[in-house]
Amino acid sequence: MPKRSLDTSLLRWPGRDEVEKALKQWINRLELPGLLAIGYFGSYARGESGPGSDLDLVLIVQQADAPAWARVLELPLEQLPVPAEALVYTLAEWNSLPKSRPRFAKTLAQETCWLRPPP
Repeated sequence: MPKRSLDTSLLRWPGRDEVEKALKQWINRLELPGLLAIGYFGSYARGESGPGSDLDLVLIVQQADAPAWARVLELPLEQLPVPAEALVYTLAEWNSLPKSRPRFAKTLAQETCWLRPPP
């Protein structure tokens, strides 16, 4: 019997294929200057998503004037079919990630599903 999720009227949580299809459409509409790469990681990438899972995104841009925390505010994440969180790195930050955060960089390298791979 279907169960409601998160006290909403949803009877079914979108699966990985449905979320990836919506994400690809979202990318095509996305107006983010200097966008070089975009992928997703976490439970959707590992195939472990379920009701309530959010979509973890990583985006790489050529450069940015805004601090990392503010870059996410430019993204219309509410247009995606599930809650989403995003990390937006400049290319320089991305390239320095293995030195500054080696464990996290390793996780991203192992499980990110790239829809537009990094240069």
